[in-house]
Amino acid sequence: MAITMQVLKLLIQCKCARSMGFPSGQFSRVDNLSTSCQWRARKKVSQYRTVDTERYSSLVRAVLASKTSSQTPASIEDEDSQLYGPVVRSRPPSQQPKVPKNLHPLLNEAKGQSEYVPGPLARITLQRDSNTKHLPSVTRILQKTMPPDQAFYLERWKRRMIAELGEEGFKEYSLNIFRQGRLFHTAIEENFTQETPSKEDPEHPMDVSGYVESVSHVLNDITGVRAIESAVQHSTLQYLGIVDCVAQYRGSLCVIDWKTSEKPKPLLRHTYDNPLQVAAYIGALNSDNNYSYQVESGLIVVAYKDGSPAHTHFLNSQQIMPFWQKWLLRLEEYAEK
Repeated sequence: MAITMQVLKLLIQCKCARSMGFPSGQFSRVDNLSTSCQWRARKKVSQYRTVDTERYSSLVRAVLASKTSSQTPASIEDEDSQLYGPVVRSRPPSQQPKVPKNLHPLLNEAKGQSEYVPGPLARITLQRDSNTKHLPSVTRILQKTMPPDQAFYLERWKRRMIAELGEEGFKEYSLNIFRQGRLFHTAIEENFTQETPSKEDPEHPMDVSGYVESVSHVLNDITGVRAIESAVQHSTLQYLGIVDCVAQYRGSLCVIDWKTSEKPKPLLRHTYDNPLQVAAYIGALNSDNNYSYQVESGLIVVAYKDGSPAHTHFLNSQQIMPFWQKWLLRLEEYAEK
C-alpha cells in the first residue's frame, strides 16, 4: 500500500513538472518515470523517416544552384527547336504588287474623245438574252470577291443592327435604304431631264429633299449629260452593269456614281469598292459599241440626308488606272471560284 501511494505521488509530480516547463534534468525521478511512460506508449513513427533524404537533398541543391533568367523570344525558339526540331520558315510575302494575268487596256483605241452634241440621253435598258444570260454584273463580282476584312466589318455591322432592330426591323431598314436610294436617283434624273418632279409614292413616303440639297453644289458643275441609268457591257471581259450618269464634270467627261450615306465619307478610302465599280463601268462603256465615245475619268458623289454638302471624289485618267488593275484582279478571282 505504501509503495502504491509513493508511485501516485511521483506521477503527480511528473505531470506538474512538465506543465510548469522545468528541464527534465532537475527531476531525475520524473525523468526515469517519463522514460517508463514512453516505453509503455510508443510514439507514432513519421512517414518522412522513409524518404530518401540524400536523393531529394541533391535535387534541391541542383534546383537552387541552377541559374534562372526571364524567357525571351530567342530562348523560346531554342527550346522549341530542341523539343520539336528546327523551324521551317516560309518565304516572306512578295513586296511586288500583284499584277493581273491579262492586263486588258481601259481605253478603246477604236474610239476617240467625241465632242458633246446635244440630243436625247442614252437610256439603254439591261436586257438578258441567250448571249448575256450568264454574264455577271459588276455588283455581283464585287460582292463575291469582297476582301475578308471588308466582309468582317460588314457582317459585324449587320449583326449589331439586327441586335438593335431585330430580324424584321433590319429587313425593313434595308428596304427603306434601297427605296431611299432609288428615289434619290429619280430626283437626279428629273433634274437633268428638266421633268417636273413627281409626287412621292404614298405607299412608300420618303423625303429626299435633304439629298438633293446635299448635291446641289455638285449639280452646278455638271454639264453635257450623255447617259442616265444606262446599261454597259464589256464584250471581251464578259461582264455588264448600269452606269448612273455620264456627263462633263468641270470640263472632264466622267462616269458618275451617286451614293447616299449616313456617315460622312470625306476620303476616297471611305468609299471602299466604289472606285473599282466606277473603273469597271468606264472599261465596259469604252468596250460597248452602243456608245460612240470613250471615258477616261470617274466621279463618286456621296450625298447626305441632313442636307450637308456632299463629298466628291474625282479620279482622272491616271488615278483611275490602279483601280482598273484591281478590278481586273477581282475579275480573275471571280472566274477561279
